[in-house]
Amino acid sequence: MAAPAGARLLACCLSALTTMAAVSLAVAAGGGVRMTDEVDILWGPTQLINGSDGDQTVGLSLDRVMGSGFKAKKSYLFARIDIDIKLVAGNSAGTVTTVYLISEGQWKIHDEIDLEFLGNVTGEPYTLHTNIFANGSGGREVQYRLWFDPTQDFHTYSILWNSDQILILVDDIAIRRFKNHWDAGVPFPVYQPMRLNGVLWDAEDWATQGGRVKTDWSQAPFTAYFRNYRATGCEPSGVAWACGQDPSGGDWADGGAAGLDDVRQQQQLREAQERYTIYDYCTDSVRFPDGGFPKECGLP
Repeated sequence: MAAPAGARLLACCLSALTTMAAVSLAVAAGGGVRMTDEVDILWGPTQLINGSDGDQTVGLSLDRVMGSGFKAKKSYLFARIDIDIKLVAGNSAGTVTTVYLISEGQWKIHDEIDLEFLGNVTGEPYTLHTNIFANGSGGREVQYRLWFDPTQDFHTYSILWNSDQILILVDDIAIRRFKNHWDAGVPFPVYQPMRLNGVLWDAEDWATQGGRVKTDWSQAPFTAYFRNYRATGCEPSGVAWACGQDPSGGDWADGGAAGLDDVRQQQQLREAQERYTIYDYCTDSVRFPDGGFPKECGLP
């Protein structure tokens, strides 16, 4: 495999070959989405709720026996992913509702972008736990308290992933950005397609208040609801690097098109850092003593 810096240069030379990469619009925004047209149910107790306008909601449930999950039918190399989620209500301690992008090759070099919603006791807030793996390397956790109750209604959670950076958004508000600093020696997911998965599972040993609060199985089954999965991205076919060079691809193909230097978005990221962030690996001096933070923590 060529070094990513060289590969990005090669991609520029391959821009004329972008027709060899199939650009897929999984669903048009605003239309009724039948979830089972876009995802496959993998295991566990699930519900399918059909709406009057043709949309469909998937309910993933967790009981003492097992959780449940789905995965998208299509994988992408760079994409904008949006999905609406209504989290487990009431005493959700010990439960984790997760949506994540993950590659499907060798685990030791896998790429992954995680959004994990850590349940809590009734009346206490959820924690949104985010993490990014590149080339098998993770440990990039940032956690947030949301500014609303995510159990009362559906909210939209989004991942924008292109060759320049990863952006995580909540209701179209940017909360986290992870830039591509591969040229500085920081791994970044640039060559492996990834697929969306959704899972509801039990993690009582660590999920709630550090594992001090366990799952109350008398409240089971626990159910989280998912709808309106939308994916706009590139399905690589032949020349994978062409995915980063399609001029019609929009923000998933070209970081400059995403408005990521927009003043409003910069303000959103600052506000998320100042008001809603409860843990950031880049400021954890106990985990990284003597200033030994990961390289990306000191890069702009």
